[in-house]
Amino acid sequence: MNRREILKAAAMLPLSSAAVNALSDPARAQAAYPTRNITMIVPFPAGGQADLAARPVALALEKILGKPVIVDNRAGGGGGSVGNAAAARAEPDGYTLLMTLSSLAVLPEADRLFDRPVAYEVSQFAPIARVLADPTLLAVPASAPWKTLQEFVDDAKKRPGQIPYGSSGPYGTLHVAMEMFAASAGIKLLHVPFRGAAPALTALLTGTVQAMASAPGTLKQQVDDGKMRVLANWGAERVASFPDLPTFKELGYKDVEFYIWAGLFAQAALPGPLMTRLREAMAQAVKAPEVTRTFETAGSPVAYLDAPEFAKFVEADSARLIAAVKKIGKVE
Repeated sequence: MNRREILKAAAMLPLSSAAVNALSDPARAQAAYPTRNITMIVPFPAGGQADLAARPVALALEKILGKPVIVDNRAGGGGGSVGNAAAARAEPDGYTLLMTLSSLAVLPEADRLFDRPVAYEVSQFAPIARVLADPTLLAVPASAPWKTLQEFVDDAKKRPGQIPYGSSGPYGTLHVAMEMFAASAGIKLLHVPFRGAAPALTALLTGTVQAMASAPGTLKQQVDDGKMRVLANWGAERVASFPDLPTFKELGYKDVEFYIWAGLFAQAALPGPLMTRLREAMAQAVKAPEVTRTFETAGSPVAYLDAPEFAKFVEADSARLIAAVKKIGKVE
């Protein structure tokens, strides 16, 4: 009997009762979720804000769901578009999740701005839970000559386009934050995009770039170690981890406000029972002592929102960021 005949004969065999039940009753199959490993895509290299959010949460979810949750750092495309698009295309079966940042809504608009094919749409995703939400901070190397924001602005005005700053990619969160500030201050800076916040942070430490917007959690240790200093805070209020750092609004930049949040998403077509299971698991995960301890140590306390509240938050924040991108226009 050749291979084709063997396959044909196998196809004629009756299905087991378990297989029949699984095929005829999708709800029963969903109730068993998960039965295998779960992948959590992070569309940035290790070491950035999305990665900081993903790893403690993935470990907590493993204990709650009983299956490994594997963090997959899938960087590329500028600002996280490659990883976001991969998650959008994945099967809506609960086995491919996405831990991403506020740039999720910005990147499709940037594609449209440059008349490029849109890699994905925000409508392809269903928010599960917000994990972190921090204002960005303006950081410079400890060796930099600027001790205050005013000194930085004065120097930038004398040398338009000569002070390099790093970002996680074109129209990513860090790029939009810096261009928002530059437009308000009436200065021109030199944008140097990287594949994620972690490589940009390394470039700042080595002096390849001279400024960077980043979340408190990724900056705190470097500042505490005396390797960097921070000049201003994009938030409406001062942050607990940097209580002496003034906000841009305090310094006279009334329209400069920006937050970098991290949240977990699935595909919009994810079945309701699976969404409920993941929401319940996330509500437990963010309360796990090891999760709260990790985030608090990093200076980024848990900022949990369940799916309904997170969806409203994403809609409002995305509208504000898209408006900022349109105002900034085409920049490199």
